[in-house]
Amino acid sequence: MRMDPREAVVAVLHEAGEPLHWTTVQDRALRAGYLDPFEVPDVRRHVQAALQALAREGAILRVGKGTFAAAQPD
Repeated sequence: MRMDPREAVVAVLHEAGEPLHWTTVQDRALRAGYLDPFEVPDVRRHVQAALQALAREGAILRVGKGTFAAAQPD
């Protein structure tokens, strides 16, 4: 199932259930088929931008340098 980078990031972090480095998030999103490098040019830039935006919005948590986790439900 193809997703936009924001959806893919959230899906990967929720599935993982643990904090992941952004490179692992990107790798898992590509391996799961959430992102297609032929449809999303410069996957790296899009994944990093999605992670930063989602962390600013509080949708995910930044737990260390380059490491993110799914936000806990209220």
